[in-house]
Amino acid sequence: MSEDARTSRAPSAATVPGPAPVDGDGTTRERVLALIVSDGPVSAASLATDLGLTPAGVRRHLAQLETDGLIAVHESGTATGMRGRPARHYVATNRGQSELSGAYPDLATQALRYLRDVAGEDAVEEFAHRRLEALTDRYASRITADDVAGRAEQLATVLAEDGFAASVRPVAGTATVQLCQGHCPVQHVAEEFPQLCDAEAQVFSRLLGSHVQRLATLAGGGHACTTNVPVLPGTVRAPEARDAVGHETTERRATARGPRAPAHPPARHPEPTGSPTTAHRPPSVVRRNVEGMT
Repeated sequence: MSEDARTSRAPSAATVPGPAPVDGDGTTRERVLALIVSDGPVSAASLATDLGLTPAGVRRHLAQLETDGLIAVHESGTATGMRGRPARHYVATNRGQSELSGAYPDLATQALRYLRDVAGEDAVEEFAHRRLEALTDRYASRITADDVAGRAEQLATVLAEDGFAASVRPVAGTATVQLCQGHCPVQHVAEEFPQLCDAEAQVFSRLLGSHVQRLATLAGGGHACTTNVPVLPGTVRAPEARDAVGHETTERRATARGPRAPAHPPARHPEPTGSPTTAHRPPSVVRRNVEGMT
């Protein structure tokens, strides 16, 4: 994620928790970790403000999370009030991401390995596309804005509801925003099966009605899945034609993939012979004309 995007963003309402409840350190620490996952890289001061905690209390939780290997310092290069000293921003580590994922990724990975061994890589790719097609159908009714920026905000909201810790962050000085996912429930599955990430980017492009570019993924080692989205006026494409079961129509697929080669080459007809005046006349007409000249 670019530095401009981090410094100019406004936190998404879908991902910013309210004041911390009065409970034990364990639950508060989980809230600190969850906010780092969704908003990272994030500073201790921002965490304290968003969670309604004192800076000292936040630093205590950060120290424990760092000791446990769940978070790490991300040097942003932005100076604080102390001259020459870079601000300390925190991101979740792979282990920290795993804390929020449970045992599901291991089971899913085993299932996809079996599918690949039995049916090959094409079957895995087909599975990835069918999974994301289902998400497209479920999200489509929630993403209705007329402009790309509005659609990106709506997409972030539904992704956040599904556990992706998503937010939209504007990039200063450009007509783009970055759709950031601080958590991915299938991150560790996608590390072995990147087809899941590829299919997701295609679905984002379809839902937003705009070309998108993946800048980083959690599965690829980034601290967030970051997708660059142009938001120039008039960039929303018309929705793709879909049949009754939600698949693209044959015409749309043909347009996207280019013309298909015919199954059988067309029959070739012999070139006409003779002079231009006789080549296309019926034989009887030609014969009468010739007889009349003799």
